[in-house]
Amino acid sequence: MSKLQAPFTPLNIAILTVSDSRTLAEDTSGQYLVDQLTAAGHQLADRQLIIDDIYKIRAVISNWIADPDVHAIITTGGTGFYIRDSMPEAVGVLFDKSVDGFGEMFRLISKDDIGMSTIQSRAVAGMANGTGIFCLPGSSGACRTAWEGILQEQLDSRTRPCNFVPHFMRTNPGHD
Repeated sequence: MSKLQAPFTPLNIAILTVSDSRTLAEDTSGQYLVDQLTAAGHQLADRQLIIDDIYKIRAVISNWIADPDVHAIITTGGTGFYIRDSMPEAVGVLFDKSVDGFGEMFRLISKDDIGMSTIQSRAVAGMANGTGIFCLPGSSGACRTAWEGILQEQLDSRTRPCNFVPHFMRTNPGHD
């Protein structure tokens, strides 16, 4: 929680919005994430909006995982229980390691805002080829909760006792 006098390491972060009904101009959740990551000192590596299709999701995320200039990916949308919500199924097979506590913590801190409806969130996170992948629900409120409650600190190299940044900066296959 505390920050020591460590240098800040800016990350290159890609944003993916999954929606069957929004356009980029109407994408308040994706725009919120872009605004927050750039205000924190990170760079936007890429931003896309695609329909909720498991193979299109995998294609976009796989390309970013393979790109050594992308350190982290944040997605918004597709984590619910509607018939086309397929983000956890799309990305789960791509993970080298799951960040099991991410979804648990997201639901815990979301409970204050949305009560027991939080159990319907299938927020997930993992690592693939040295790239962090954080999948959030599609609402702006959920993105704000995740950013302010988890991601802002965990994507900041100054956060102690630990953060994700060193894991994104290691030399990994495909990320030299």
